[in-house]
Amino acid sequence: FIFGVYTIMNEIEITDFAAKHILKLISAEIDNDALRIEVKGGGCSGFQYEYSLTNEMEPGDHEFKHNGARVLVDNISINYLKGSTIDYTDSLIESSFKISNPNASSSCGCGVSFTI
Repeated sequence: FIFGVYTIMNEIEITDFAAKHILKLISAEIDNDALRIEVKGGGCSGFQYEYSLTNEMEPGDHEFKHNGARVLVDNISINYLKGSTIDYTDSLIESSFKISNPNASSSCGCGVSFTI
């Protein structure tokens, strides 16, 4: 356990700041109550993270909760994300979710795509 981070079976950690931002995003939504993270083929490094808001849990989804925020990850993507930490950065240059992924051997400069 790391202060400010919640872990379920050491699969995915969600920082307090990421949870706060997820809650902010879904508070502006009527029908959505969770952030979905998927790993798809593509991007400049081979795989890329895709984020969307949803209210539907699909068969095989893994659900992570922290401070009232929900994150859903499908059964295939979880294999690429085990051990990762989801954080959120907010600076003058950019505001975005950041995933620290121990499975990635390299990632692109934007932090959206990675190589296994």
